[in-house]
Amino acid sequence: MTYSLVEKKRVRKDFAELPAILDVPYLLSLQKGSFHDFLQKDKKPAERSKVGLHSAFQSVFPIHGVAGTADLEYVSYHMGQPEFDVKECKQRGVTYASPLRVKMRLVLFDKNAPAGKRPVKDVKEQEVYLGDIPLMTDNGTFVINGTERVIVTQLHRSPGVIFDNDKGKSHSSGKLLFNARVIPYRGSWLDFEFDHNDCLFARIDRRRKLPVSVFLRAMGYSNEDILAHFFESNVIKFTKKGFELTLEPDQLKGQTASFTIEHDGKKIITAGKKITARSVKALKESGITKAMVSEEYLVGKVLASGVTDKETGELVCRTNEVLTVEVIDKIAAIG
Repeated sequence: MTYSLVEKKRVRKDFAELPAILDVPYLLSLQKGSFHDFLQKDKKPAERSKVGLHSAFQSVFPIHGVAGTADLEYVSYHMGQPEFDVKECKQRGVTYASPLRVKMRLVLFDKNAPAGKRPVKDVKEQEVYLGDIPLMTDNGTFVINGTERVIVTQLHRSPGVIFDNDKGKSHSSGKLLFNARVIPYRGSWLDFEFDHNDCLFARIDRRRKLPVSVFLRAMGYSNEDILAHFFESNVIKFTKKGFELTLEPDQLKGQTASFTIEHDGKKIITAGKKITARSVKALKESGITKAMVSEEYLVGKVLASGVTDKETGELVCRTNEVLTVEVIDKIAAIG
C-alpha cells in the first residue's frame, strides 16, 4: 500500500476514464447529525430545542402523585465524560457510553389545604443518575461490549388499528376467527381475538391471553358498563300482578315465545311458537309495549344491574347474577 511521505496517509489513485461530475457527499453526516440533534449535549439546558432526549423527558414529566400532594418535575440533564475512549472500550470489551444525569424537582403541597387549592409546602432539586447512553464514534458506529456496531434502518408497523382473520385455518370447521390489533405510537400493543366459541380475549404485547372483561375492568369499566355494551337488555318490573316485561319488538325476532300476546281478539304472538318478522310488524302496529311474563321465563336470565332494597339500602342481588327461583323470590320479597 502506498502512503504519502508527508502526512502518512494512504494515497487515493483514480483510474477512471470519465471525469467526476459531482463530488461525493459525506455519507455519515445524516447519522452523525441526527444523533447530535438527539443528545444536544453541546447546548445549554435553556437553549435546547424540543426534540430528541429533551423532548422525551418533557413528554413524560411532570408526574403527579395519586394523592395530589407531590409532583415530580424534569428540569434539565447533562452528559458526563465517558470512562474509556473508543480504543480502550474495544480492548476491555465494554460499551463506549456516557453517564446521563438528570436534575429533578420534587414539589410538595400542603395536604391539609382546602379543596381546590394546592399551596406549595416544599421544593427540592437533586441530580439523579439514570444510566449510561451509548455514544456514536467518529465513524458513525457504536461500541457495544467491545464490538463495533452500526444502526440498520428497518420497517415498522405504523400506529393504528388493524383488523384481520385467520382465513379459517385455526379450527377444523373452517370458521373465521376475527381479531384486531391496536398499535399505539408509544407503549404496549393490544390484541383482541375471538375463539371458536365466540368468546373475546385480549393480549398485551403478545403474551398470555386473558378474558376481555378482565382487561375492561382494569381500564375502569364496571360490570354494568360491560353488559350494556356487549348485550341487549330488557326492563322487567315486579308489580302486584306479577312480572311486567317492557317489549322490544326487534329483539324478539327469531325467539321462541314464552308468552301469548293478543290484540283485538287475535293472537299476535303465541306461546311456544317462533316469533317471525310478520309477528314483530304486527306487534309494532298494535302499539302494545308491555306484557306479563311468568317466573319460568325469568329463570336462567342474567341481571344487567344489581337489585337494592330501597328501605334498608342492602344489595339483594349482584350485577351479572344468574336468576334462579331463589333469587327471583328474594326480589319479589322486597317488592
